[in-house]
Amino acid sequence: MKLMKHSILNVMIAVAGLSVAQAADSPVGYTDTPEIPGQKWRVHDANRPAPKVVTPGTTFSHSAPAPSDAVILFDGHDLSKWKTGNKPAGWKVENGYMEVAPESGSIQTKDHFGDFQLHVEFATPHVVEGNSQGRGNSGVIIYGMYEVQVLDSFNNPTYADGQAGAMYGQLPPLVNASKVPGAWQSYDIIFETARWEDGKLVKKANVTVIHNGVLLHHKKEYSGPSLHRQVGTYNKQHPPHGAIHLQDHGNPMRFRNIWIRSLGKYDE
Repeated sequence: MKLMKHSILNVMIAVAGLSVAQAADSPVGYTDTPEIPGQKWRVHDANRPAPKVVTPGTTFSHSAPAPSDAVILFDGHDLSKWKTGNKPAGWKVENGYMEVAPESGSIQTKDHFGDFQLHVEFATPHVVEGNSQGRGNSGVIIYGMYEVQVLDSFNNPTYADGQAGAMYGQLPPLVNASKVPGAWQSYDIIFETARWEDGKLVKKANVTVIHNGVLLHHKKEYSGPSLHRQVGTYNKQHPPHGAIHLQDHGNPMRFRNIWIRSLGKYDE
């Protein structure tokens, strides 16, 4: 996650181009941020305990076929399902994966999705550079608002709500199931979007996240959009569907074998 995270304004213009500020040397936490509603911790709290480390199983099947009803978002050949704003996605494609190209910007799906099951495989750089939030950083940003953090969290101290698998700025993962830098890892994300009726919020967005076969969150609610050093709120209604974003944080992150399944119809 970048050190200057999306403001609500940036969220709403994300479809035209995901805007993120440049990263600096990353601290491992803060003591001057607002408290997270319903919790005793501050956003990116320096004193929040880090999740315990769990070594995931060694079995990992690359190129396992997607379910028959899945939409293939990336099969290792091209970026035809992705874009950067209104331009073609500029990431590099080679050897069955896509990689963030320098100054290429974040990418987003051309199609929009409602409630879904998403499978993503990623690898942080094999050569370790930087620390904390400056090391192997990206994110799966749902609708350009709700982030599941992607980070190299293998022996890399950072604030708990910003490590790999965190609901960024809101809730740390139950455990740290990260593999060594350069190893292929997987996220399986089940997301249910927020709902409004007559302008009133009736359901918060929630997410279930499995990292390398290990459960990190189960139907945990977002308090609002994911922000840096701020508390996200549902102060602005959004449609019950949107694009899936992969973040360019300036690190040469790799992604492969991405597919998504709809979990029901949504109103256009």
